[in-house]
Amino acid sequence: MTTPRVTDSAHAEDPSGLDGLAFDDPRTPADADGWDTTSDDLLGRSAVWEAEPAKTAPRTPATPRRGPADPVKALMHRHRELCERAVDPLEIAAGLEAHGVTDRTAARFRHRDVFTLAEELYARVPRGEAQTPARPGRGLPRPAAAGFALVLLTLLPGALCALAVAGLQPLEGAPRTAATVTGAVAVTVALSLCLRRGPLRAQRRTVPALRLGTLWLLAYAAYGADLPTRIMNGAGGAAPALSAGPLVGLALAVAPAAWCAHLFSVQARRRLDGSRGLEEFASGVRPLLLGVVALYVGAVTALLAVTRLALPYDDLAPAVALGVLLFLARLLVVHHFPAAAATGLAAACAVEAAAILLLLAGRLPGCGFLATPVEAAVTAWGASAVPAAACAASAAGLLAHATAALSRASAHTA
Repeated sequence: MTTPRVTDSAHAEDPSGLDGLAFDDPRTPADADGWDTTSDDLLGRSAVWEAEPAKTAPRTPATPRRGPADPVKALMHRHRELCERAVDPLEIAAGLEAHGVTDRTAARFRHRDVFTLAEELYARVPRGEAQTPARPGRGLPRPAAAGFALVLLTLLPGALCALAVAGLQPLEGAPRTAATVTGAVAVTVALSLCLRRGPLRAQRRTVPALRLGTLWLLAYAAYGADLPTRIMNGAGGAAPALSAGPLVGLALAVAPAAWCAHLFSVQARRRLDGSRGLEEFASGVRPLLLGVVALYVGAVTALLAVTRLALPYDDLAPAVALGVLLFLARLLVVHHFPAAAATGLAAACAVEAAAILLLLAGRLPGCGFLATPVEAAVTAWGASAVPAAACAASAAGLLAHATAALSRASAHTA
């Protein structure tokens, strides 16, 4: 009687491809098709193998699992604090982007982009009504009186600076010095109030280098306009004259700076609300930033040109470049990049200080070659070439950095 071929039905149904287990045993003939199926030896050998399963060859390990059935769960636990404190899915999307999650990464979690992934995380993390704070600026509209007060606050530094300069005109000697100090303190206090309220307010602590860099640049604009020329001509130790025009124009430019910063924040937030991908948001914010910067350049140039008519000074370019540099630095500070802003201001300060030091070093015996580059620039383009080049180069660097940094969603959340 012919015995049918022995087949392990469990192996035949194994989805991991482990059928044919007997062929892995060293006692299995190399050619199974050559077995004598009519022999009782085959039946006996099968019986022995069934009685001794521990001696058979081990099973081939199963294919490793590709990941949990719910891939979002691990991500949710990893960023649970972010998801719990977020007041809307956009904050989660911005936080994920800040941690390096991109649209390509979201595809591994079975989502089209970071925004849809954030929406699922926001929906799945439990939160009570008490845990969800109201977003500032949403819900109830801002009272008109508060907005009007902010407008007046941004105008205060320019008004105080203009009054202080006007009060200095008839004074001489010690009274003039006292009035200068008083006016500087008043303008500083007003400017500090503007930087602590409204659209120019930084939500995080800034670095001290920002204040030092700003003070140096403003002091150079006020007293360093003719300093390279004085050093080259061997002028005496007389105190440099105050150039009040750039200071008044820059103080008046605080108001358009606040308005431009507010415009950029509002429009960027609207684009963030309507975007469905990080690249889509970035491509919309970059031209917005360039447009806002161009708008501020026009505003600060007009204000400085008007103040130049009332308070004449040599060149408009250094003051315009300084105004744009300070605006870009503050914009980066507002959107959580104080270190980059401090670096830009420090670079401009370093160039101005280096130019003065090279001119002074060139007066030493045998060191005249050190001052040659600065002297050539001052002779060709005037003393304003040094601050104009320093501030313009730093502003260009900050603009390039801001174009990349402020096009990220994480730059527009609290």
